[in-house]
Amino acid sequence: MSNLPLLLVQIAVILFAARIVGWLFRRLGQPQVMGEMVAGILLGPSLLGWLSPDISAALFPPASLGFLNSLSQIGLLLFMFLVGTKLNTEILRGRKHTAIVTSHVSIIVPFFLGTLLALYLYPRLSDNSVAFTHFALFVGTAMSITAFPVLARILTERNLLHGRIGAVSIACAAVDDVTAWCILAGVVLLVRSSSGTLPLWLTVIGTAIYVGLMWFGVQRALRRLEASFLKRNSLTQEMMSIILLLVLVSGWVTERLGIHALFGAFLMGVVMPKDQGFVRALKEKLEGLVVVLLLPLYFAFTGLRTSIGLLSGADMWFYCSLIIVVAIVGKFGGATVSARLSGMPWREAGAVGILMNTRGLMELVVLNIGLDIGVISPALFAMMVVMALVTTFMTTPLLDLVYAAPERRHDLAEVETVRAA
Repeated sequence: MSNLPLLLVQIAVILFAARIVGWLFRRLGQPQVMGEMVAGILLGPSLLGWLSPDISAALFPPASLGFLNSLSQIGLLLFMFLVGTKLNTEILRGRKHTAIVTSHVSIIVPFFLGTLLALYLYPRLSDNSVAFTHFALFVGTAMSITAFPVLARILTERNLLHGRIGAVSIACAAVDDVTAWCILAGVVLLVRSSSGTLPLWLTVIGTAIYVGLMWFGVQRALRRLEASFLKRNSLTQEMMSIILLLVLVSGWVTERLGIHALFGAFLMGVVMPKDQGFVRALKEKLEGLVVVLLLPLYFAFTGLRTSIGLLSGADMWFYCSLIIVVAIVGKFGGATVSARLSGMPWREAGAVGILMNTRGLMELVVLNIGLDIGVISPALFAMMVVMALVTTFMTTPLLDLVYAAPERRHDLAEVETVRAA
C-alpha cells in the first residue's frame, strides 16, 4: 500500500539535500546538476546507509522505493522529451563536417576501447548469465556517452555557447546523443529479445515502422500545433495536454516494442517543431517542475542503488580506476585529435575534448537501463557511476585551465566580427 506521509517526507529530504549540495557545488564552480547527482549518492548506502543504517531504513524502506521510482521515471521521461526538443539540425549549419567527424570519432574510439576493456572485466565482474556480446556492447556504449544537457549548461555559464568552441561542442554533442542512443536502443533490443519478450525480427520491423510514422506522419501533424502556437503566441493548456499525451503514448509504444520508454519520449522531442518561441514556451512550462522536483528524485533513486561499499579491496578500486582512465582517454582523446585534424588549433581542440568528456545525467540514465535489464552487476554499476561523477567534475576546472577567460573573449570577439561583416 502507498504510504503518502512517508513519500512526502522522502521528497522533502531529497529536495533539501539536492538544493544544499547543489548550492555548495555552484560555489565550487560546478553545475548545479553535479551537486544534485552527488546528493543522490549521499542519501544512499554509500553515506547515509553507512553512517546511520537505522535512519536510512526508516526513511527509505525497500517496500517504498517503487513509488519513488515511478515518480522519478515520469520525470525522466519528460526530461528526455525536453532533451529531444533541444536537438536542432540548424546548429550544424556551417560546421557540419567538423561536428560529424569529431562526434563520430568521439563515439567510435571510446566504444572500441570500452569493448576491449570488456574482455578484461567480463570474467571478473560478470558471469555466464549475461552474454559477453551484450556486456561488451553495453560497456562500449556507456563509454561513448556525452551529457548534452550538462554540456549546454556549462557552455552557458561560461559564456561560450555562441562562440566557436561552444558552437562546435554543442553540435558534436547533438550528433553524439542521437548516435549513442541509437546504439543503446540496439543493445537493449538485443538483450530483451534474448529474454523472449518479442521476436527480434518483429521488434526491428515494428521499430522501423514506428520511427517512420513519427518522422513522416506525426512530425507533419505537429506543424499544425506550431501554427496554432504562432497564431495565439501562447502555449495553451489544450496544447500541453496533447503534447504530454503524445509523449506518454510514444514512451508506451517503444516500451511495448521492447526497447525502452525513454527512447519514445526522446524521439517525440526530436520530431517536435523547432521554432525557438515554441521550444522556449515548452521549456517554461515543464523545465521547472522536471528539474527542480522530479530529477532529484531520480538522482536519489540512483543513489539508493549505488553502494560504493561494494568497491572493497584493491582489486575493485583498480577496476574502477581502469574504467575512469579508459573513459577519459577514449572520449577526450578521440574528440581532441579529431577536432585538431578537422582544422582547429590544439587549444580549441583540447577544449572540445574536455567538454565532450562530460557525462553527467545521461550516463546515469544509461547505467540505470543497464542495471534494469541485468547486463551489468551492482558492483560495475557503482564503478561506472563513480566514472560519471569524476568525468563530469573534472570538466569545468580543466576547461578554465585550457581555455581561460582571455581565450573566451577572443573567441567571442572573432564571432561578433564575422557576424558584423
